[in-house]
Amino acid sequence: MMPLTAKGPLLAIALGCLLISASPAAGQHTAAVPAQAAPQPVSPLISAPQVLVDSPAAWLSDLGAAQAQAKATNRPVLVVFSGSDWCKPCIIYEQEVFSQPAFAAYAKDRLVLAHFDFPRQKRNKPTAAQLKLNETAAAQLNRSGDFPLAVLLSPEGQVLAKTGYIAGGPAAFEAYLKKVLPTL
Repeated sequence: MMPLTAKGPLLAIALGCLLISASPAAGQHTAAVPAQAAPQPVSPLISAPQVLVDSPAAWLSDLGAAQAQAKATNRPVLVVFSGSDWCKPCIIYEQEVFSQPAFAAYAKDRLVLAHFDFPRQKRNKPTAAQLKLNETAAAQLNRSGDFPLAVLLSPEGQVLAKTGYIAGGPAAFEAYLKKVLPTL
């Protein structure tokens, strides 16, 4: 007789084999159903020019244009640096905060938004022009290469605050922004 502890894995293997043999694909021909792809992170900027229109909020991809808009509207600039296809906290930040309608509604009349993405996968590589804009922004605001990084600039371009990932969704990020810039 086998010890009781050895029976657990054997039962699991037997059950797994039973389930596999009972599945429709094992012995029956059924209509092929396309597999649902896992939801992919949505970066506000992968190889897109200047302004993103399909994003919940209008993200600029040119720091100079963002600073000009900030001066014209007297609003601070939120600059986000991310690695949309390799940086887990960046992906979570995008999903939990930046792509949320609550954040877009909050930022709409309060912030100028700029996003600079540094993907590693060849298929996500930005255009040469966008890569140059990304590198220029990083040289000014993210020399240490921190990802994710959110930088808050005054309308005049002065760095007011920098932060990494903040858990808690749009409400937590909004609370952070109000803390570092109470007039928001």
